[in-house]
Amino acid sequence: MGAMLTAVERDAMRAVALDRIERIRRNRDENATPVSERDPKGQATTWPLVAWPDRVRAAPNSFLRSAIFGAIAKGQRQKLENVPLATVDGIELSFTGTRLDQTDLEVWFGVVHAVRTQNLGAKCSLSSYSLLKTMGQTDSGKNRKALEARIVRLVGCAVTLKVGRYKYIGSLICSAATDQVTQRWLISIDPKLGPLFEADQFTLIDWEVRRKLRGHQLAQWLHGYYSSHAKPYPVKVETLHRLCGSQARLVTDDGKKLHDFGKTLRKALDAIRQACEATEVIELDQGVAVVYGFSWRIVGDLVHVDRTPSAAQRRHLAKAKRATRK
Repeated sequence: MGAMLTAVERDAMRAVALDRIERIRRNRDENATPVSERDPKGQATTWPLVAWPDRVRAAPNSFLRSAIFGAIAKGQRQKLENVPLATVDGIELSFTGTRLDQTDLEVWFGVVHAVRTQNLGAKCSLSSYSLLKTMGQTDSGKNRKALEARIVRLVGCAVTLKVGRYKYIGSLICSAATDQVTQRWLISIDPKLGPLFEADQFTLIDWEVRRKLRGHQLAQWLHGYYSSHAKPYPVKVETLHRLCGSQARLVTDDGKKLHDFGKTLRKALDAIRQACEATEVIELDQGVAVVYGFSWRIVGDLVHVDRTPSAAQRRHLAKAKRATRK
């Protein structure tokens, strides 16, 4: 019969066991999938998001394939009242408020990225410094003022968005409050936007590539648009002009085509190609390293783009191919 443990040894073993249990519990909580919370009437008050990696940002495909965050030149912000905005087929969108651009989208990206480890609907605390940093801007008084103006636009707008059977009516940021001394924000996003983050409804945007495109509104819009397609199909120049929300005229009053948008489009597409080439993005897909690429050509009035799809998009293409064979 083994020797009996002393009281000190028993206490030591008990402490080790409790510590192990606590580490298991903490690991379980940290890796648990958030669950939605509901009010007494059964309505969701929060909506869980997928905790995507830090090197990407997430946006609904309906945002990336429409003019909701347009490629708008400086000084051209319109105030709209329930005006339909351009979208691809299958999406209906109308907008009330001051037109939003790609920099407004970067603010929205930053808020959603911060809240991804919580739930949509939860009040997310973040600083002006962190939001400005993710946008590549310094924490100056001028930039803080511009940031607040963008948050005001995102809170003050009203969007009516229909995707399939689901229709959302509301703002892009539910509420926001700031401490003027600490410069910390408390921001929440409507959990009713949750269905737009279902598995086949949103896209992960390579953040490093997008950062290299700052200052190029059209290039950023095109990068988001093409990122949302696993296998892009040829698109007319005039279709891209309409979808990106450009306010530049495509034709003159006498019906002759302008070349300005075409030149801007070519520069924007080439900026994406260069940004992709300059970004060492390597993804392991089933143990194989995949380096992303982007190429383009314009034949007649059609824009052709070839890009390396993400791992999730490659799985989608493979699944669709198998379904076609059956």
